[in-house]
Amino acid sequence: MNIPNHVAIILDGNGRWAKAKGLPRTAGHVQGAKVVEDMCEITYNMGINYFTVYAFSTENWSRPQEEVDALMKLLRNYMVNCKKRANKNNMKVRVIGDKTGLAEDIREKIEDLEEATKNNTGLHFTIAINYGGRDEITRAAKKLAKQVEEGTLKADDIDSKMLSEALDTGEYPDPDLLIRTCGEQRISNFLLWQLAYSEFYFCDKPWPDFDKKELEKAIEAYNNRDRKYGGLSSKA
Repeated sequence: MNIPNHVAIILDGNGRWAKAKGLPRTAGHVQGAKVVEDMCEITYNMGINYFTVYAFSTENWSRPQEEVDALMKLLRNYMVNCKKRANKNNMKVRVIGDKTGLAEDIREKIEDLEEATKNNTGLHFTIAINYGGRDEITRAAKKLAKQVEEGTLKADDIDSKMLSEALDTGEYPDPDLLIRTCGEQRISNFLLWQLAYSEFYFCDKPWPDFDKKELEKAIEAYNNRDRKYGGLSSKA
C-alpha cells in the first residue's frame, strides 16, 4: 500500500467506551493513553513518519472539573513515561497548543520531554494539548502582526507559506490522512489550516478499541482516494 507520510487522529470515545463497560470516564482516558503508546510503535513500523494526536482541546476545559483534573494528572504521568519510551524508541516528541494555559509543572514536563527527544530521528510524534485550530491561527497572525509593528516585516510580504510556518506545526508537513474514531464526522477545531487537502476517514470504534487492524483499514481507504489538490483527477 501507499503509506501516508503523516497521519493525524482525533481520539474520540474514551468516555463512551468506559460508560459502556460500567467504568468511570477516567478509566477510558487511561486506556486511551495506552492505545496511543501502542499506535506510536505501530505507525512507525508501518512506515509512517509523522503521527499527530488530538489529546485535549481548548474547549475541553468546559468538562466537569473532576474529569479535567483527572486528565491533567494523567497528562503529568504521561509526559514522564513518554520521555523514557521515546528515547528507547528513538522518537521525537513535540507538544502543540497554547502552553500558557497549562499549569507550570506541566509546562516544565513538556519542555523537558521536547528537549530530551529533540535529536531523535525516528517517528515524529506530536501531541495537541490545550489546542484549538482557530486559536493557533490567531496566535500565528499575532506573531506576524508583531513583526510588522516592529518593522521587521512588511504586510505585503505575508503569504500563505509564511503563515503556515508561523503555526505550531510550521516545521512539519501537513497530514495526508485524518482519522476520527467513535463515529463522529467533524474535525472539531483541529488543524484547520493543515487539513486543507487531507483525506478524512471516520470509523465507528471508540479510541480505546482502535488497533492495527483499524489503522490498516483507514490506510486502505486512503489508497482508494484520488488526491487532486484542486486539479484534474489522475483517472480522468
